[in-house]
Amino acid sequence: MHCVRKVTEDLYWVGANDKRLNLFENIHPIPRGTSYNSYVLLDEKTVLFDTADWSVCRQFLDNIEYVLDGRKLDYMVINHMEPDHGASIEEILLRYPEVRVICTAKAADFMKQFGFAPENVETVKEGDVKSFGKHQITFVMAPMVHWPEVMVTFETTEGILFSADAFGSFGALDGKLFADEVDFDRDWIDDARRYYTNIVGKYGPQVQNLLKKASALDIRYICPLHGPVWRKDLEYFIDKYDKWSRYEPEKKGVMICYASMYGNTENAANVLASLLCERGVTETALYDVSCTHVSYLIAEAFKYSHMAILSVTYNLGIFPVMKNFLEDMAALNLQKRSVALICNGSWAPQAGPQMAAAADKMKDTTKLSDVITIVSSLNDATYQQLEQLADTIADSLK
Repeated sequence: MHCVRKVTEDLYWVGANDKRLNLFENIHPIPRGTSYNSYVLLDEKTVLFDTADWSVCRQFLDNIEYVLDGRKLDYMVINHMEPDHGASIEEILLRYPEVRVICTAKAADFMKQFGFAPENVETVKEGDVKSFGKHQITFVMAPMVHWPEVMVTFETTEGILFSADAFGSFGALDGKLFADEVDFDRDWIDDARRYYTNIVGKYGPQVQNLLKKASALDIRYICPLHGPVWRKDLEYFIDKYDKWSRYEPEKKGVMICYASMYGNTENAANVLASLLCERGVTETALYDVSCTHVSYLIAEAFKYSHMAILSVTYNLGIFPVMKNFLEDMAALNLQKRSVALICNGSWAPQAGPQMAAAADKMKDTTKLSDVITIVSSLNDATYQQLEQLADTIADSLK
């Protein structure tokens, strides 16, 4: 049985939700599931915008059949070839053999790599225009947002941007298609941030290029491939993407993250958090990296302006989960942060220099002090160093 929503008079959401999937891209936890968004436009010609993951293909096909209501499918626009959106392309080709595929040349190459080659393919480039009747669309190239074949499609009649993986979010829709049908800032922004920072975060310059192109368009709807559709307050979410892609923090505050084996490094993290609060710095978040999936840590690192990173020494190096977090921050291009580093070790506290080297890989990073080294547990001298560090952090936040 079909499950669809009308976006505009002629445009329908025909996607599906998956709450059985535990890991997005087999790495990122998604306790609220995810949506796979696809859209059908009914005009003189019928147009399908992207497909869906194979796990929801049955629902997806039922939705298309219902919306077409006996009409043939004339066109299929492929903005993004990643399998969570492209896995059902071949099934559409089998069921609607006369459909004409519109995509970039690179996307056509990727189809061959995935084992199929449509006969009716029309490749497009920047600025090409296509009319389907009263609706006209223009194609905007968006390479590396976040795959090389990506484009976005702008429908000029009603101002609809089919944005591929841009402006997406983790989370199943639960019937609420539009962002204005939920309290987005309360219930969705954390998943949206975690989605952007972990999936697209590395490609900030490319997102900035797309935002510049988008600024010249009269966008009234944003239809992403995951998460809610935007038809109100678009500036709110566009501003978030602008900040995230420029690596500007959303909040002036401190993310305190620690890796502790027996509680002594954890104690130092709690002491620092308490000292900061005593100085009026209450915009803080405390995380045990051993108990928190790195995707959540990355999202919080993008959120806050300051970081305090504390790690015990392990095998003469950084504790493995903390090392992974530091490597992920560098890989995802995080920059423009103020960082404090605290190392612990009982006989050879070697994590400190390695943490400093890892922080150096993040562009425009300011170290707030020399590495503070704790030998086994806090004493009067290292407690005093934490007090001085709390003063430094508080001053830098003013």
